[in-house]
Amino acid sequence: MARRLEGKRVAITGPRRAEELGKLVENMGGTPLFRPAQGTVLLDDLDLRNGLVSWVNRPPEWSIFTTGAGLDALFDMAEDMGIAEAFWDILRSGHIAARGYKTANALKKRQLTPLVRDDDGSTEGLIRGLAEHSFAGKKVFLQLHGDPAPRLTSWLEQQGAECRQILPYRHTAPPAEDLERLLSDLIGGEVDAVTFTSGPQVRFLMEHASREGKLAALMEALEGPVIAVAVGKVTAQGLFEAGVPRVVAPREERMGSMMVELARYYAGEVEARTNRDRR
Repeated sequence: MARRLEGKRVAITGPRRAEELGKLVENMGGTPLFRPAQGTVLLDDLDLRNGLVSWVNRPPEWSIFTTGAGLDALFDMAEDMGIAEAFWDILRSGHIAARGYKTANALKKRQLTPLVRDDDGSTEGLIRGLAEHSFAGKKVFLQLHGDPAPRLTSWLEQQGAECRQILPYRHTAPPAEDLERLLSDLIGGEVDAVTFTSGPQVRFLMEHASREGKLAALMEALEGPVIAVAVGKVTAQGLFEAGVPRVVAPREERMGSMMVELARYYAGEVEARTNRDRR
């Protein structure tokens, strides 16, 4: 397994833990190419503070968390504002729902237990868990994860919930020249595989390709010589929704598992998933 990426050039689009992932690619015999397709920026303090004040002053019956990093950002700000204990009391006295194992771990670290968990790490999985409860007339606070969540928000409103949202951080695109370099490498056959660790990375690349009139060429590359690799089901779903025809993704949402799955793909041990396989 250790050398199964021998001779493969792997583009790494995520800025987070890029160096660690690149070292893993090298250890497996491949060549990492760092091509950032995303930047993460915390929102203005004022937006976050106002959201927390609203959360504490009008406690919801339900608090829904979608990322561990977002939960940490909320508690860090609450601590800075001197309302961390009040915020914790509100969460403890209400119902909590969590998407993803990192979110559940962040809650556990604070002695908080979610009543509802997703069954597969996805927003759809979270909705399946929430569907067992009534939300008619209930106040819900939803912590988003860098991008809007129209499917979840719409579902909650359809159930009769009063849904408020807070976005501790948002994703921004990297400089256009970085996206162009990635796009050129993909279309020009300079990489064998491209990894994605979040939906925004996919979105920023597709938007750039569309603006440059190269979306068809990008899709042709991803259908031919270049294999798209996702860190987990949520990111894979974003690739399928963007029109990418095949994706390699591990069952467990781990960066190391992502590279092992890619190595297994090249060894002929697993097949790439297609859009019809994604459920």
